[in-house]
Amino acid sequence: MTKSMMVEALASAVDARLDAPPAEALMAIYEAPHLEREKRQFAEYLLVDRAHAVMLAEQGILSPAAAAAILSSLVEIERLGPAGLPFDVARGGFVFQIEHFLATRIGEDFAGRLHTGRSRLDQGPTVRRLFKRRQLLDVLDGILALSEVLSRVAAQHRTSVMPGYTCLQHAHPTVFGHYLLSFVTKLRDDFERLEDGYRRLDRCPLGAAGLAGTSWPIDRERVAELLGFSEVLDNAKLAREAYYAADIISGLSFVMSTLNDLATDLHLWSSTEFGFVECADEYCGTSSIFPQKKNPTALEAVKFNAGNAVTWLASALATFRSEGTGDVVMREVPQLDAAFVATQGSLQLMTAVVASLTVHTAQMEMVASSSWATATGLADEIVARSSLSFRQAHHIVARLVRDALKDDVSTAQVTKAMLDAACNKVGIEPIGLVDATIRGALEARHFVASRTSLGGTAAGEVDRMIASEREQLASLLLRQDKRRSLIIASRDKLLMAQMSWLNMNADGLS
Repeated sequence: MTKSMMVEALASAVDARLDAPPAEALMAIYEAPHLEREKRQFAEYLLVDRAHAVMLAEQGILSPAAAAAILSSLVEIERLGPAGLPFDVARGGFVFQIEHFLATRIGEDFAGRLHTGRSRLDQGPTVRRLFKRRQLLDVLDGILALSEVLSRVAAQHRTSVMPGYTCLQHAHPTVFGHYLLSFVTKLRDDFERLEDGYRRLDRCPLGAAGLAGTSWPIDRERVAELLGFSEVLDNAKLAREAYYAADIISGLSFVMSTLNDLATDLHLWSSTEFGFVECADEYCGTSSIFPQKKNPTALEAVKFNAGNAVTWLASALATFRSEGTGDVVMREVPQLDAAFVATQGSLQLMTAVVASLTVHTAQMEMVASSSWATATGLADEIVARSSLSFRQAHHIVARLVRDALKDDVSTAQVTKAMLDAACNKVGIEPIGLVDATIRGALEARHFVASRTSLGGTAAGEVDRMIASEREQLASLLLRQDKRRSLIIASRDKLLMAQMSWLNMNADGLS
């Protein structure tokens, strides 16, 4: 039988169950889009094929000659890349495309042996897990990069006083560095949430051979080792399941929520009315009609992506509800790839924005100092110097603020007489604080310096949190390096195992 005849025989064997080729409509709406997705996973498909071939050879399921022929052809496919392969949508997915190419190079007999002991139901999910693992590692790197920049900028602004807001109203004076550190902590939570999803993702389903295992003496642990998985997915029935994707897409949604909070604040504070921060020119746009405008386009882009992220998890769960008893393709979460791209891009953009951000510290402090955001400080001072409860002191200061705003009196102009009058108006005996004590309690820098409790805005506490977050960040970096090192080591093992079979055949030991 000639090679072309063997290729035709292989094609016939694949299509032996059906009496007609795929309809154009089916190929257009199902096969072609699926094949395009698989092309993006080209590198992962070849990794899986190489690891499976090595394992089959090591187990004696493939002869050395067959193993060498298959592996050498896979090397050729890798060199050609997806653009160099002759794809035919009518053949179906990647497994058949590669098998067909192998048959043209090494004949149907050897080509058809590669699929021994596996099914698309475990091969495809293995590929997708590898692909998503790579994407998830990139997102984790992005979180670490943004956290490092936030920590560094926070240290630069450890004493930069600014107003703190609740309900978009002045609440307390705070410190810009303290504010940024809160996002370092939130990102650490996001990182650990995705780490938990990574643990469930990093399980190897290859060798499940559909859903019940196989009679071939395969070594699933060896394949997992060669592909850098931390463990084998134990139950063969679960090979095609993709519920880990819901874990991950949920974690990505949390990351985008964190980025949205930061972008929204910076967007607001970059407005003319606030004037606290300013994005670098390279992350801004201009107006086609308003000559004066400098639009913080990067922040708007992050907020746009975050808006879409709200639907990610619900869409993923809805996909699972629709799968029925469908094939493995029905158990994908197509939204996940777009979610990875949006999250990674937003992390990179926000990292660059924060690193290049101009902070107008004088404007921040001026606004904080000219408001009544320090009112709680005066209430605390009253309690400390009297027998009054905090609620009584709260009433006194609330009345003082009301009267001062009515009379256009600033915090620097408040007097003992005004405080005594406020006491009388709420039915409390005047407490006798002098002007200097009152005005000192209402001073913004004094306020932030006095917040010495754990996690407060005092310089010592901010310094402690900076050091703590840097220590935590170093720990996260070590864990991330360990994950990447495991994968790098597995690639080396796979390459060495592959070369041993190629060399064995070259030495004539087949």
